[in-house]
Amino acid sequence: MVIFHTAKDEDIKEGRSTDIYFSRAKKVLVKEGIKKRVIVEITAGSLPNNYPWGVLSGIEEVTKLLEGINIDVYSLPEGSIFQPYQPVLRLEGEYTLFAELETAILGFICQSSGISTKAARFRKAAKKKYILSFGIRRMHPSISPMIDRAAYIGGVDGFSGVAAQKLIGKKATGTMPHAFVLIVGDQIKAWKLYDKGIHKSIPRIALVDTLYDEKAESIMAAENVKDIFGVRLDTPESRRGNMNRIVEEVRWELDIRGYENVKIFVSGGIDEDNIPKLNKVWGFGIGTSISNSKIIDFAMDIVEIEGKPISKRGKLSGKKEVFRCTSCLNLIISYNNEITRCTSCKGRMENFLKPIIKDGKIVANIPKVEEIRNYVLKQLQQVNLDGL
Repeated sequence: MVIFHTAKDEDIKEGRSTDIYFSRAKKVLVKEGIKKRVIVEITAGSLPNNYPWGVLSGIEEVTKLLEGINIDVYSLPEGSIFQPYQPVLRLEGEYTLFAELETAILGFICQSSGISTKAARFRKAAKKKYILSFGIRRMHPSISPMIDRAAYIGGVDGFSGVAAQKLIGKKATGTMPHAFVLIVGDQIKAWKLYDKGIHKSIPRIALVDTLYDEKAESIMAAENVKDIFGVRLDTPESRRGNMNRIVEEVRWELDIRGYENVKIFVSGGIDEDNIPKLNKVWGFGIGTSISNSKIIDFAMDIVEIEGKPISKRGKLSGKKEVFRCTSCLNLIISYNNEITRCTSCKGRMENFLKPIIKDGKIVANIPKVEEIRNYVLKQLQQVNLDGL
């Protein structure tokens, strides 16, 4: 009996979540005994909103999908910053062995990379301010762990989804819902019950726009919650007005009463363009802008058959290598030359497509989520929002 409209792990692994044309093509090729060794590359011809770079994620799932299939797989390390037209994955082997898995491969990296890229752009825009990802309520619950993982890899500080805790190895975080305040029936009583009922290690952040004006409730919270850490403004769009002015007003009224240490946390309809304007905000709760971010439009294309370069129109044929400078992240794509020195800064170049599967066996270490995130943060120090 099917309860939820999702594919099982075994369905994905066995290619039963594919597009029908791959199944039909494989059926004919197998029936006719056509077995050809191919090289396929996965690239993105462009990025959402003409972003100059993206963050690759979803590679762990691709690795587990292709494990046990007698092919070779090369990939950029998960969390790598990449650019359009740069191969991020390469598969080598007999085509019918993985034909039905193209849909899943692209699905794993297109959506995850889109979320990681958007999260990384928020990270750059917010600099050192706190960012919480909590947009899973807008998406299908079966993929909520993937969303939180991809956002965390991209550089957010925390996530709200309970289901992602084990996957990421970090506890979920969040404040309180408006429903809690409404059910208790009184803001002050609700904040005090929350303070009393949750573990002392959890920061006391009061939601301050349920019934009264944000300024009034912020003052009430500061005066009545003993160990208050901050206040959260989640003003609905119909009453928002100029959010920056509202924040400035709340900050002034808290400071003038001696509550300079009470931090302001803002959520509700925030996008990366809003971040620089809200300079008095300590942290942001980002929902739909991250969870429903535009996917990276990766495509998977044959570039070589039986050792001969070939591709469909609009694509570059031939097996390619990707070299990246370890100093400035400059990229050079080559089909027959080993690049050792960067043409921009003369730094050392490394072959960036690393083997992850050989003859069906995983040959690369699968990094922990925290390692991937740290790798992303290190790279983000070397890029800007408008270009490398």
